[in-house]
Amino acid sequence: MTRAAIYARTSTELGQDPDLQVEELRELARVRGWTLVQEHVDRGVSGAKARRPGLDALLLAAQRGQVEVVLVWKLDRLGRSLPHLLQVLGQLDASGVQLVSARDPGIDTTTPMGRLLTQLLGAFAEFERSLIMERSLAGVRRAQARGIHCGRPVLPVDREEIEQAMRACGGLRPAARALGISTATARRRLKCA
Repeated sequence: MTRAAIYARTSTELGQDPDLQVEELRELARVRGWTLVQEHVDRGVSGAKARRPGLDALLLAAQRGQVEVVLVWKLDRLGRSLPHLLQVLGQLDASGVQLVSARDPGIDTTTPMGRLLTQLLGAFAEFERSLIMERSLAGVRRAQARGIHCGRPVLPVDREEIEQAMRACGGLRPAARALGISTATARRRLKCA
């Protein structure tokens, strides 16, 4: 028997009841002949949050091999952003756990077509990430060409100042604190100069 788990979520506790989702998912498990071993519900938790008690427990159960398939009412119950959704799907896949969405036609990784659609989602997300990185890099290069510094601010502290502060304060850590820089920055400046 295939061990199934349900994941349901509502964004607000007022006026939203996850029982509609849970009942439909229980019926789906019954129709498929799967044994329902776990139910995880997040009540009043935004899908934008990556960390959710019910979702975290579900992913842990998947990692431990306690379930073989996860049933969700809709993909947006797992996450509102594509990158987060793909991260969750990746974690389930790495654990050998399938995903079935009751209300999203074709999202069923127990079938070849469902796996294909999931892979297409991943390909589109990777393409989107590449475009964002390309635009960001172009913006940085343009700013640098105009003489604008990109990145962390350059601290106006040189090796000589650090050495003087070390003599006055009695060590690297107190000197860095007195100069308002981190110990790691002070160490780097001493090595580089």
